[in-house]
Amino acid sequence: MEQKLSRRQFLMCSAATLTTAALSGYSQASIFKDFAQPAYKSIVLNNTHTGEKASVTFWEKGQVVKGAMSEINRVLRDHRSGETCNMDPELMDLLFWLQYQLDLPAKTPFNVISGYRSPKTNAMLRRQGRNVAKNSFHMKGRAIDIAVPGRNLKDVRGAALSLKGGGVGYYPGSGFVHLDTGPTRIW
Repeated sequence: MEQKLSRRQFLMCSAATLTTAALSGYSQASIFKDFAQPAYKSIVLNNTHTGEKASVTFWEKGQVVKGAMSEINRVLRDHRSGETCNMDPELMDLLFWLQYQLDLPAKTPFNVISGYRSPKTNAMLRRQGRNVAKNSFHMKGRAIDIAVPGRNLKDVRGAALSLKGGGVGYYPGSGFVHLDTGPTRIW
């Protein structure tokens, strides 16, 4: 069941996304400005909780594809509440370049353990004693927890670190690597 955001949640999420875009100067993958930019950027996402998949071209001819971002927002919604958020396009760019660094075939999916997380879900996970930040980038649409089929998590972590595109968390016991578009940091 898909739940709609309240007006307040929508405004907060949209403001966070717009602020991120404005601060980052997102016009053509600002964190990867030294990389040769292809005309098209595509990724495949597999939500491990809902079974939904999205194979999307999110960047085309120098701009973000809005319809693709809508599909990404749907697939990366909070699977517990059904709430969606406008995910950060730079996060998708980070996944695209991670795919490149790992030399993955174009149709290789990123298995998504967690994308957007509502404040209510985040608080519930914190109460359960999970390793969840109080002001998690997941609540801003700026973080994702992933695994790559057939690839060692250490390799995924190493490739993510080489990109220097934000935060990289390594959770081998839980089977995922965390990526976010916040300041560059490692844990």
